[in-house]
Amino acid sequence: MSEPGPVPTSGRADGRAFATRAVHAGWEPLSEPTGAVMPPVYLTSTYAQDAPARPRRGFEYTRTQNPTRFALQDALAELEGGAAAFACASGMAAVHTLMLTLAPGDRVVAGRDLYGGSHRLFDRLEQRFGLVFEYRDTTAPDAFADLPADTRLVYVETPSNPTLGITPLAEAAAAAHRVGAELAVDNTFATPALQRPFDHGADYVLHSTTKYVGGHSDVVGGALVVRDPARAEDLWFHQNTAGTSSSPFDSFLTLRGLRTLAVRMERHCRNAAALAEFLAGHPGVDRVLYPGLPSHPGHAVAREQMLAFGGMISFELPGGLAQAEALVAACDLFTLAESLGGVESLIELPAPMTHASVPPEKRLEIGIPDGLVRLSVGIEDPDDLRRDLEQALAACGAG
Repeated sequence: MSEPGPVPTSGRADGRAFATRAVHAGWEPLSEPTGAVMPPVYLTSTYAQDAPARPRRGFEYTRTQNPTRFALQDALAELEGGAAAFACASGMAAVHTLMLTLAPGDRVVAGRDLYGGSHRLFDRLEQRFGLVFEYRDTTAPDAFADLPADTRLVYVETPSNPTLGITPLAEAAAAAHRVGAELAVDNTFATPALQRPFDHGADYVLHSTTKYVGGHSDVVGGALVVRDPARAEDLWFHQNTAGTSSSPFDSFLTLRGLRTLAVRMERHCRNAAALAEFLAGHPGVDRVLYPGLPSHPGHAVAREQMLAFGGMISFELPGGLAQAEALVAACDLFTLAESLGGVESLIELPAPMTHASVPPEKRLEIGIPDGLVRLSVGIEDPDDLRRDLEQALAACGAG
């Protein structure tokens, strides 16, 4: 198994490492009257104006502009290498904001392996307003060979949730641009610490900042980052009009979490790599899905476009759902809960939990059997995590 690589060492003209930029991006203490080292939480809902329609410092109403949210947005744009970022109330609010910029009849070619909430949003809401969704296995060699001429957007997750599928981003971007479409990449699992989709031609990057960016399971948020500054005005209009923006306090918590992203991702990756090797060698485990394993079908592509392989692992047991339920019940350190990317380790079963809104036949087509287990590997001591899985596997009769 390949060792996970370091986080990026550059990304802007001054050559500062990613870890340095994660700590300082989006805020200059001397730009604030008090010299506050961290952005204050501007909880005001409205701002005084010098005259009608003449805001004193460009701020009118917090749904539209807020200094705390702007600090988070500037940091996210810098770390992803984008022109502008928009902090939203949730990851789904960020996806919905992007979809609002499309028109009835526009086709979205999406990866078939997506977070269950994205499937629900696309199939049960966005389609009602005339958008056309076509799902493909974007990890397949010929996935982008014949995009329809009316394709407006290609939408992928890589690594995907929950099968950790890897989409070749440069190939996806080139194919989208050939038909006049754009590429949107959900970068939640990788974060800009491990992968920068704009470097491979993407037009939009999305995040559920609830996950690794926030990193502490104490705030819900999302982000939409755009590469082309000419598109920023349109995105701002739709965010402001629909009211999908993040609150000031949620923006503050998310930015606080972002400051430690680099060091957390190093530990997440190291722990996950060790546990993936352990599970792959365990006689009671049928299949392990982790991009860092040479056995993973997307391993070669992941090595090309990621600096490390992330903190998420999925695996199957021979006993299916019943054995998987016994496994999660036996875990002590791994908490049975939805979500991911926090400092604590979580375990869940996608079929009855995060992907319950996806019809069973569609789940099986995607590769999500009822007994699939998903781990969000935290930053605890790796030996403690291994021992917990070891005893839980023994308790459920695996191996």
